[in-house]
Amino acid sequence: MSAPLQLAIIIPTFNERAHVPLLVARLATALGDTRWEAIFVDDNSPDGTAEAVRAIGRGDPRIRVIQRIGRRGLATACIEGMCATAAPLVAVIDGDLQHDETILPAMLAALEGDPALDIVVGSRFVEGGGTGEWDRDRVAKSALATRLSQRVLRVGLSDPMSGFFMIRTEVFRSLVPQLSGIGFKILLDIMAAAERPLRFVELPYVFRTRELGESKLDHVVALEYLIALYDRRFGRVVPVRFAMFSAIGIVGVVIHMAVLALIHLKLGAAFLAGQVVGTLAAMTFNFFLNNTLTYRDRRLRGWRQMLDGWVSFCLVCSVGAVANVGVAAFLYDFRYGAWAGSALAGVLIGAVWNYALSSRFTWGRY
Repeated sequence: MSAPLQLAIIIPTFNERAHVPLLVARLATALGDTRWEAIFVDDNSPDGTAEAVRAIGRGDPRIRVIQRIGRRGLATACIEGMCATAAPLVAVIDGDLQHDETILPAMLAALEGDPALDIVVGSRFVEGGGTGEWDRDRVAKSALATRLSQRVLRVGLSDPMSGFFMIRTEVFRSLVPQLSGIGFKILLDIMAAAERPLRFVELPYVFRTRELGESKLDHVVALEYLIALYDRRFGRVVPVRFAMFSAIGIVGVVIHMAVLALIHLKLGAAFLAGQVVGTLAAMTFNFFLNNTLTYRDRRLRGWRQMLDGWVSFCLVCSVGAVANVGVAAFLYDFRYGAWAGSALAGVLIGAVWNYALSSRFTWGRY
């Protein structure tokens, strides 16, 4: 009978084919005689990352891959990987070699040596840690994000933005039903979801410069971080996806009015023509922005999906507009001229209708 598994390392990936053999070799060197496995969770990378993992796994049973089709997102990838192991301890590490795998044995020793400890976090901001060759702008942005998370979530970590940590699997699994899975910082989600404060220690490491490929940090990732903070503070009151859908709808109203004013007032076209073009412009804007942000994890791709999605979204919103007007008119007559409340009620009904049906028929079909 073989010795029991001690540790699983979860590696979320997207287009990291070149890094796979390098990371596996580094893990093998760092972990030595530790009984470990590595689970790559790949979001169907077009560069063939999943196949690169399989090629190694055919000769090394410690290496396996979960290839996700039609799903994207670092946090949800980590959740799926962490739920897929039988190891009592599980670590998360990036697939781009920027985390220092040599501190994994120290993380493991800390958890195995102290039964009261829940989680060990690799930190750039305790003594001995560092951000490596980051420029001043990135350091400032990271510091702002860290202060925001510390103030909003009160997690007590020096580096709550860390994506490098090790946790007891039973502790993690107990938290899974409460996790939002939003964004790219699963550690924040875990720490904020716990009903009792998790007992932790932070170990220093120096963040490395990415060796190959391009960084995946962009403005959408930064927005996802803010969305995750919102979800933790207010998501139980107003679900974050509905809040985003509604906010985009408000921007769509501004687009509608701007196009209508341009066509009707500036160009002299008939009001009805301006209204039709303004409506289509707003619906198109709302569709593409919702596809990029609100439904990023279900994003439609390719001209066929995008065309089908746009048509279904416009049809749903057209019916929603009729519901909006009908409810508002009914309440206006019923309340004898209470125009403001009637109008707001109609807008709310239309928003809920659009959100519910577009979630099902536009972004729920693929």
